[in-house]
Amino acid sequence: MMSPLVFPRGQCNLMEPGNDTRISEFLLLGFSDGPELQPLVFGLFLSMYLITVFGNLIVLLAGSSDSRLHTPMYFFLANLSFVDICFTSTTVPKMLWNIQTQSKVITYEDCITQVNFFIIFSGLDICLLAIMAYDRFVAICHPLQYTVIMNPRLCRQVLVSWITSVLHSLLQTSTVLWLSFCTVVEIPHFFCELNQMIQLACSDTFLNNVVMYFAAILVGGGPFVGILYSYSKIVSSIRGISSAQRKYKAFSTCASHLSVVSLVFCTSLGVYLSSAATQSSHSSATASVMYTVVTPMLNPFIYSLRNKDIKGALKRFSAMAVRKGPIVLQLKNFPGLQASKS
Repeated sequence: MMSPLVFPRGQCNLMEPGNDTRISEFLLLGFSDGPELQPLVFGLFLSMYLITVFGNLIVLLAGSSDSRLHTPMYFFLANLSFVDICFTSTTVPKMLWNIQTQSKVITYEDCITQVNFFIIFSGLDICLLAIMAYDRFVAICHPLQYTVIMNPRLCRQVLVSWITSVLHSLLQTSTVLWLSFCTVVEIPHFFCELNQMIQLACSDTFLNNVVMYFAAILVGGGPFVGILYSYSKIVSSIRGISSAQRKYKAFSTCASHLSVVSLVFCTSLGVYLSSAATQSSHSSATASVMYTVVTPMLNPFIYSLRNKDIKGALKRFSAMAVRKGPIVLQLKNFPGLQASKS
């Protein structure tokens, strides 16, 4: 991968041919320079990362092990859990590694790769939430036609979301590759964030800003409008139900998804407002933890604690594992059987 030119700040257009140098790394400043706080930050983020991975793996395991959960809604939920694992794994392990090695360095290639995957999985997260909102809209507003509308062909829209997110990411990162950077290559964040990289550039960033904001409106605003439309129809349909018990049952089918949607978009809005209201990049980095780490960690708890199907699948899986345990132990007590297998 071609490294960008690096110029002294204020002398971007005064470099003579043959005198250019090329940057090979950036510095991730993280949250705090105090060495006494690093073990606390390391332990906190390691705990949240492990909870995120294991929590979402449990949701994946429950969905794949129980045939009763082989429905469109749980198919989308399984994809969301997989994306959340990948999303968190894009940023947190590198930060933990830097704390452990007492280094703030990230190579230029790794930084571009991190930006690329961060955009892919954040875009997928929003697209999946929009698809799940449509699924809840069909389940509540058109329950008799649910199996007809939510057919396997429509479920392939997840593949379209993958393709769209990858193309969006390639567009964003390709524009970054043409940027020239000044000697100040310190990123006041715990991961390589696209906007922070553009701000560090010493060359003209007009095209990058246009592409970044236009794509953000298109990729993020489109699904958001779809979610609002779906829930406006859901609310209208629920208000038309006369029975209070049926209203509660209808609302409970989308309560978990609505909680996750609120969490994702409220934290994203909080990150934007905090970065716009304050000039402190460290404050923005701290606020972004809610969206990049806390939200993926809470998603499996929101869905599992409020969902009887997932809780039932986990209980059945646990019971099955307990029943298989004694059988495995008994087989180990018969050396002849083990020998015959070999």
